[in-house]
Amino acid sequence: MLTNFSYIRPKSLKEAMKQLSVPGARLHAGGTDLLGCLRDHVFDAKTVVSISGIRDFRGVKKTTGGGLSIGALTTVADVAANRLVKESYPALAQAALSVASPQLRNQGTIGGNICQKPRCWYYRGEFLCLRKGGKKCFAAGGENQYHCILGGGPCYIVHPSDVATALVAYEAMLHITGPKGSRVVPVEKFHVLPKVDVHRETVLDAGEIVTEIILPPTREIRSSYRKIRARASWDFAIAGMALVIHFNNDVVTRLRAVLTAAAPIPWHSQEIEDTIIGNKLDSAIIVRAAKAAMAAARPLAQNDYKVPLFQGMIEEELTAFKKA
Repeated sequence: MLTNFSYIRPKSLKEAMKQLSVPGARLHAGGTDLLGCLRDHVFDAKTVVSISGIRDFRGVKKTTGGGLSIGALTTVADVAANRLVKESYPALAQAALSVASPQLRNQGTIGGNICQKPRCWYYRGEFLCLRKGGKKCFAAGGENQYHCILGGGPCYIVHPSDVATALVAYEAMLHITGPKGSRVVPVEKFHVLPKVDVHRETVLDAGEIVTEIILPPTREIRSSYRKIRARASWDFAIAGMALVIHFNNDVVTRLRAVLTAAAPIPWHSQEIEDTIIGNKLDSAIIVRAAKAAMAAARPLAQNDYKVPLFQGMIEEELTAFKKA
């Protein structure tokens, strides 16, 4: 059951930041994650500050440099359906289309999807885990079949955002506005590993709001997003990957490979890139890259299946580019 809270709908960013400065205030955009967190008592709210009515933060448009600007309040469904996104950033369109169900894509925003809380059932349940101020990660020795195999410890969550994975692959930037002014942060630097700070998932400070996503120009690159899940209709990923590749004839000259559901953050696999860049994308290189990507994996008691699952997925996705 939800606890009682006040609901405020400011008409401007300035007013929103003022309301968010009050202790106990929580930001509301699409609300698909916020309401679940309130219902599950992950955190409480005295005031819910809804920015859903601020139209300035909606829509997709070209930038003067040839990239794209996406307002943080643009729905996931609109991102998936947008012609500019589908033509120039297909991995992002594919990732957005794979998010949840049609109802949630129509309600949820791209900014909210990037900022969403982890889905660990201990964190979402009645357990005082590390992330909620306790002294123990219950997943480490408990039910951990969906938890991370890379970058874990002392907490073993996986980041649930498909969209964030694609944005890291495209080297996108986030515009953030808060009480101290505005700043720009690469999506790759936005999420926080538990070993850095177990109590936060992003670099957002109190009162800060993600307002815009900027995608750089894409020239002569190919890209894709693959998601594997238990139920194809709406589940979160148990494995996923965004690929951005540039070829010069048959040689890979540039590559970005980012994994979903492998780590507490969208996991940039430098190992795949180091193995492939400068080489032709042949079968031997592909197998080596997949093995290299999992060389540092440290599975828990119930999720060692993820290692061969990721290896097989990486091989399949890279092979698809080889054949295209």
